Amino acid sequence: MKIGFIGLGQMGSAMAANLLKAGHEVTIWNRSSDKANALVEAGARWTDRPADAAQGEVVMSMLADDRAVEAVVFGKDGIAGAPALHVSHSTISIALADRLTTEAGERGYVSAPVFGRPQAAQAAKLFVIAAGAAAHLDRCEPLFDAIGQRTFRIGDTPSAANLVKLSGNFMILAAVEAMAEAMTLAEKGGVDRATLLEVLTATLFGAPVYRTYGEILVEDRFRPAGFAAPLGLKDMTLADAAATTYGVPMPVLGIVRDHLRSAISQEGDDVDWASVALAVRSAAKAR
Repeated sequence: MKIGFIGLGQMGSAMAANLLKAGHEVTIWNRSSDKANALVEAGARWTDRPADAAQGEVVMSMLADDRAVEAVVFGKDGIAGAPALHVSHSTISIALADRLTTEAGERGYVSAPVFGRPQAAQAAKLFVIAAGAAAHLDRCEPLFDAIGQRTFRIGDTPSAANLVKLSGNFMILAAVEAMAEAMTLAEKGGVDRATLLEVLTATLFGAPVYRTYGEILVEDRFRPAGFAAPLGLKDMTLADAAATTYGVPMPVLGIVRDHLRSAISQEGDDVDWASVALAVRSAAKAR
């Protein structure tokens, strides 16, 4: 399939590479061209304008936030008006997803955010959360198969996929917060983090989120960031906006968002979002 891919961060580069491996003809664009070198060597075609990446059947984007998506779609040389079906893998607001749906018209728009860290993206083991018109999802199925291990169809309203993604990211961070608090408590009482994690993941908490992030907390593996804390803070702010829109109280969301702010303030923008644990530990030491 002739497709475009826009956004070559850790996740986007891995996804584009897997599309190439699956035999698709891939045209790429990124704000900084140096990130494209390895993909060009692997067979991708570089273009100087986002619009040129959207001249085939599908253009996929994996960008940091609403502002970046808006610039690529509606900005100078943007993909608005280009013939390709736009598939956004970015974690964006419900409002922007609805706008992209409306303004795409018959050309079509699909929201398809993913669950999985960069290692999962490299291994083509992402979980794709997709929503949009059934015909559009059918067209994208081979592409989703190339980047992920399973696709969940959420319905024909694209923003529903974004709501699932924001809900899931909130639950990930809430789980990290709970583990950080439990590990800090255990350490205060003389039980090391690794022992606690072994017991919990071998009994009641064997889910991937506890194993993956539990190891990060045990090893203090906050750099390099698999998912940077400022992006996590952005996602929690978007989740809060959705909660406000739908009138849903989410007190735990307030706690994890404040701990993200503290971690960023103390550690900088390059730390992983699992660094909420550092805010928990800091508060415990302050007593």
